[in-house]
Amino acid sequence: MPRETYQAEVAIVDGEDDGKTAAAQQAAGRPRTMTSTAEIDSTIIHPGSVRINVKGAFIVDTPEEPGTPANLSGNGASSYHDTKDIRLPNHTAVVSHIAVDIGGSLAKLVYFSREAHSDEPGGRLNFQLFETDRIDDCIEFMGHLKDKQLALNGSKPGELCIMATGGGAYKFYDRIRERLGVDVLREDEMECLIIGLDFFITEIPREVFTYSETDPMHFASPNANIYPYMLVNIGSGVSILKVSGPRTYERVGGTSLGGGTLWGILSLLTPAETFDEMLDMAAHGDNAKVDMLVGDIYGTDYNKIGLKSTTIASSFGKVFRMKREAEHEAEDTGGLSNGDDQNGQHQQQSSEQPNSSTDPSAQQHRPTSSRASELVGSRFSSADISRSLLYAISNNIGQIAYLQSQVHGLSRIYFGGSFIRGHPQTMNTLSYAIKFWSKGQKQAYFLRHEGYLGAVGAFLKHQPRNWGRRGSFEMSEGLEERIRGRTEDAVSA
Repeated sequence: MPRETYQAEVAIVDGEDDGKTAAAQQAAGRPRTMTSTAEIDSTIIHPGSVRINVKGAFIVDTPEEPGTPANLSGNGASSYHDTKDIRLPNHTAVVSHIAVDIGGSLAKLVYFSREAHSDEPGGRLNFQLFETDRIDDCIEFMGHLKDKQLALNGSKPGELCIMATGGGAYKFYDRIRERLGVDVLREDEMECLIIGLDFFITEIPREVFTYSETDPMHFASPNANIYPYMLVNIGSGVSILKVSGPRTYERVGGTSLGGGTLWGILSLLTPAETFDEMLDMAAHGDNAKVDMLVGDIYGTDYNKIGLKSTTIASSFGKVFRMKREAEHEAEDTGGLSNGDDQNGQHQQQSSEQPNSSTDPSAQQHRPTSSRASELVGSRFSSADISRSLLYAISNNIGQIAYLQSQVHGLSRIYFGGSFIRGHPQTMNTLSYAIKFWSKGQKQAYFLRHEGYLGAVGAFLKHQPRNWGRRGSFEMSEGLEERIRGRTEDAVSA
């Protein structure tokens, strides 16, 4: 996709009232901005950079290398640099901290840097991802950032501090302090999630969007009254939060079946070594070869209760039946795929093993014939298994999210966390579940920076001066005060 600049529908001009713009949008029946199919694909793969400017907010796609060192760790296998940097062209103050959200599976790092080889003021937020199992690589990367502080943002190495959140902020606290010799400030995980999400949905244009197969990616227009809402954060596990106002929230539910479940089970069932490899396999799989569908049972749709023939009736429901068929086929062919030589070897091995009629343990551990295993393996591809499990977990999360939103009377549901990764099947499944069970009364929303809510929230807890649009974090009027003001204005109106 060529480098283009997309002007946001709602212009933000310092000191000007943009109510006319919003009113014009409503009058024109355009509560959301539409994108083309080509832009959708490019946006998911190359989310671009958000430029915050007092004369208007817009996104700059940057397919070239980021303006700051992206490979300081020297280990490309354990981390990668996301291209969706947030551009801050008007920020001139020194930033002397970085933020990291260390979860059970992934560590998400956010840091500020000046624009390399540019005379323009400002800089950008950079986003880096590491596997938690390789946390030492993340710490090493932060060490390089410490050494490069003067060049990156004007501060001295000794001035750097680490804003840390997530369970790893406690688990690896001593290791980070000892290795880097810096202050580590630990912040509450749930509070950071809410601060980060509030910032993204109120400050960054073209950040929040809806998704479905029939009505593709639409960016939501800014909304003055954002509360109450529900956040479903899908990481290794799932936490569901009801948010009533700035930093006013409660955890109302969750499930242990999340991204870590998908990663763990597919690690056992497929050759994939990374989460992204698993998502890539799922994108090319056919779950109908593994799942039992409504059509497999009824032969058609079950219209009386609104179920299409393609609706999943039982995840992995075809596996046992096909396994039994494979075993019967193996018995019919003698149990082996090769000739008498293998059969002789099998008989010799059997004669050396305990008699199954007298040894109970031998009966319990009788191996499946190699022919049956071969037939079963040939009928289920890694891609089909990946897609089936992805649907199973996503459908489960979607229904739990709907039930929680119903209990608490919430219609806006935001999905965050690194499980999603902009993956179309995941977003469509979650969105469809919310729409189906609520009969269209509730809406699922997604974010381009969905995996970095906690890290950005931690970054904002250490508030730099003049950060963001209209002096978002000036002491006189911070983000929270402005959000409260918008909410009160919306209620009084």
